[in-house]
Parts: sequence; C-alpha cells; structure tokens
Amino acid sequence: MSKQSYEQIGVAMTCRSFEEYVSMFDLQLSDLEQGLLLDVAAGGSSFTAEANAKGYSAFAVDPRYGAGIQEWIREASEEIETSTAKLVKLQDHFDWSYYGSIENHKSGREASLELFASHVMDNKFHDRYIDGKLPELPFPDDTFSLVLCSHFMFLYASQFGPDFHEKAILELMRICKPGGQIRIYPLISLNWEPYAELETLMETITSNGGRVELLASHLPFIPSSSQFLRILL
Repeated sequence: MSKQSYEQIGVAMTCRSFEEYVSMFDLQLSDLEQGLLLDVAAGGSSFTAEANAKGYSAFAVDPRYGAGIQEWIREASEEIETSTAKLVKLQDHFDWSYYGSIENHKSGREASLELFASHVMDNKFHDRYIDGKLPELPFPDDTFSLVLCSHFMFLYASQFGPDFHEKAILELMRICKPGGQIRIYPLISLNWEPYAELETLMETITSNGGRVELLASHLPFIPSSSQFLRILL
C-alpha cells in the first residue's frame, strides 16, 4: 500500500451528518421528497435520524445492526478516536476547506454519533435500522426512491472484488423503484486510486436497464475524489 493512503483493516463504522450527505451527493429537495430513502452501510451516521426529523421517511441498513445497540454506539465512538489519529498523520494530503480543521472534523463526527444514538435508542424509530449487508439486502423489489451508499463501495476495493461490486450494484438496482435513483460516493479506494473496474461496472448497469452518470460532489476532502456515481432507473 502506498504511503499516501488511509490504512484500514475491516470496514469502519463511521459517523456522517445529513449536511455531509447533502454535499457529497449534491442532494436537492426534489431528491428527498420522492418517497422512501435508504442509507446503505450506514454505520453510525445521523442521516437517517436527521432526515426523519425533517419529515422525510428514511431507513438505514448495516450488518452491525444485528448486535446490541450499545455495541453499535461503542464501536462508532472508538472509530472516531482511531480515524482522527490517522488523519493527524495524513492531514497534509486532505482538503480541509469543508471541515476547516481536524478538530471540527472530529466534533462533527461526535455530534453525528450523538444524534444517531438518540434516534436508534428511541423505540419509535428502532425499526428504521435494519440488519443487512450487500450483496443481499432484506427488502422487496422496487422499495426505495433514493438509495445512498457512502464510503463503502469502491473504497474497500482491496477487500471486496469486482464480482462483489457487480452483485452489490445489481442488488441496489433491485430494491430501487422505477423512476428512482442510486448515488454512491466516493469512487476511489483507500489507496486514493480510481476504482479500476468502474467502466465495466457502468456497462453492466446500462445493460440492466439503468442510466449512469458521473456527477460533481461538493464535499472536498479525500484526495482525488470529486465525483459520485448516479444511477437512474
């Protein structure tokens, strides 16, 4: 692995806010108002909590949700400390124009986790967090109008190969309604290199009835990561 990379063993349980999702996926009100929303590999992010508070109908799915709630929260809290220590060593490689500083980045993660924890521990919303993992998700066909996947697919290319990514994309397409859309960010690996099989994967999407676009993300941070993938069904 290149020295200029983010070292990670296993998949991190990260915490990102609604506003970060809006920026990274260039989300508009019209995108959020069309129907059910799903955050895939959501971890400890507060997108689902904040989206529901704003009146949208959002759900989150992650394989960690099969464990106890306190375990989810503990793991996410530990990851904030671990990731911050890594960023300190690599800070010169990142674009801090959005977050401002490492301290702001960390406090944002902590605030997101607090919202996530409050929401998931509320019995009224516990069923919004579903145990499941790609490439097979526990939802019927044509369920969601907007499917988001942040910092999972492509990022872990060294752990999950092309076959996994193809199956995962087709699964996201299966659960997305006709007229709906899927957005995935970032399109690079932890080595900060473009996903090598992206063109082939885009051909698979097209041959299975999707229309695919590469669009500008508005969350400058990760080196060489300025686009997200949008699939229209």
